[in-house]
Amino acid sequence: MTIKELVALALAEDLGDGDHTSLATVPYEASGEAIMYAKQDGVLSGMNVAKEVFNQVDAELDVDILMQDGSKITFGDKVMVVKGRSQSILSAERTALNFVQRMSGIASFTNEVVGKIEGLHTKLLDTRKTTPVNRLVEKMAVKTGGGYNHRFGLYDMIMIKDNHVDFAGGIEKAINATHNYLKDNSKELKIELEVRNFEELDEALNIGGIHRIMLDNFTPDELRKALKIINGKYETEASGGITLDSIRDYAETGVDFISVGALTHQIKSLDLSLKANFNS
Repeated sequence: MTIKELVALALAEDLGDGDHTSLATVPYEASGEAIMYAKQDGVLSGMNVAKEVFNQVDAELDVDILMQDGSKITFGDKVMVVKGRSQSILSAERTALNFVQRMSGIASFTNEVVGKIEGLHTKLLDTRKTTPVNRLVEKMAVKTGGGYNHRFGLYDMIMIKDNHVDFAGGIEKAINATHNYLKDNSKELKIELEVRNFEELDEALNIGGIHRIMLDNFTPDELRKALKIINGKYETEASGGITLDSIRDYAETGVDFISVGALTHQIKSLDLSLKANFNS
């Protein structure tokens, strides 16, 4: 899905057969100016998505982005000015703000988490724990905040998790079946395997044929021990039970990646507002 397609869906959801309040109260020929500004400190994200919203509602609207994605914003900062038909501005307002507020919330929290592991080797990853249909913009916001994207969906990477292992009948069967599947379907996808304990880690290392090992719910001390056992043979990822307070302890082990689902699924939107400017 593209940004253009996503915005079209969002507008169809909100507008239906018309913004009847604006159509009823505001004359067709009326024009005006509105300013989007920050009501909370954070990291801005979603400016081009908001611009697409305004442009799809009315291609004649003049949208001026004053602050770019990734900018640190503080209360009162003006981030966008929109000029043109007042009806059009009102019809686009909520959808544009919904995108910017949600994306800025994700970017702000991601930036906070990235700050906790600053100066270390470890990279912060998002997950697939996203709002349905909005994954594209939510993962964009993670990158704006300084994080990195894990796989986008089920189609661009093999990720053998605990349920796959259990349903397959064990790690060896799961890995062998994966290689057979990739060969039979002429696909080249990286393979990540989740392990839950040292017994599974030893089994995975004996079998091989993978690219990354996810160490799930390991403590920092256990993770440190596991990394010594892996000894750089595969990429490593830590996940599960990692909080804002503990993430640096995990990163200091030297693990390559830490994935945090909370980057996208436990987010409070950043507060921004769009107000008519009567002083223009």
